[in-house]
Amino acid sequence: MATVLCVGLTTVDVVQQVTDFPAPGEKVQSLAVHMTPGGPAANAATAIAALGHRAVLLTALGSDAFAELARSRLTARRVDVHDFAADVPVGPALSMVAVRARDGERTVVSRNAQDIELRTTVDEMRRLVGESDVLLLDGHLPPLALAAAREAKAAGLPVVLDAGSWKPVLDDLLPFVDVAACSSAFELSERDLHDRGVPLVIRTNGAAPVTWSLDGATHEQPVGVVEVRDTNGAGDVWHGALAVAVARRDAVPEAIGWANAVAAVRVRNTAEEWFEELARWLDSR
Repeated sequence: MATVLCVGLTTVDVVQQVTDFPAPGEKVQSLAVHMTPGGPAANAATAIAALGHRAVLLTALGSDAFAELARSRLTARRVDVHDFAADVPVGPALSMVAVRARDGERTVVSRNAQDIELRTTVDEMRRLVGESDVLLLDGHLPPLALAAAREAKAAGLPVVLDAGSWKPVLDDLLPFVDVAACSSAFELSERDLHDRGVPLVIRTNGAAPVTWSLDGATHEQPVGVVEVRDTNGAGDVWHGALAVAVARRDAVPEAIGWANAVAAVRVRNTAEEWFEELARWLDSR
């Protein structure tokens, strides 16, 4: 069993399944609604737990009712939650998500993390890093991310970055990163990231092949064709699976193939179903 330390954002997602996205000013009835923890780090940690590994989540929840909902749901899914804003009288970021039933496409409105003071100690961070096999960062909660990255690098722990979009902290964070797993929309090129010290750069491209660069040449890994029901959080699940593969020291093609297969399970299922289905899929392999 691998231990993956996930540092970053937790949200509470209100997910509405709709026939079509509403036009401006239009009201529509949803087909179903579900409230669940989300966010890149929390979704990745949830996937890691579903895959039978130890998921440790360093995040900021706060102390309101939404924080309690996120904490209880994550704990029920075997995520070891460490809240560095537990005594702050605010809650996690909220995301409003509409998922189109016919193809799983989604649209999201979110505020992301608020500016709150995070409370941790060097000894606590060092202990959590020392108990882990790999560190996964999403670039949110910059002070926490930088503290974890420094400790990981000092301990010789691989650092994986979920590079969904550019954040100012990445100027300081990239020199600590061993694997940058980028979305198709991430602004820096593979060469830019290599020049900033990142050895392995992987880029997901939706249904198109995943590309990766380690030795100066670009390689491709195909993505299987699946029936899509819900794409929300699929990239986060992909990153969680990749972190497990990095912890296992899988070769790059095998690691990407594994992450692709895990993400395929996510998109075949709704926000309410995917955790249990991923665990069942793992048992059936």
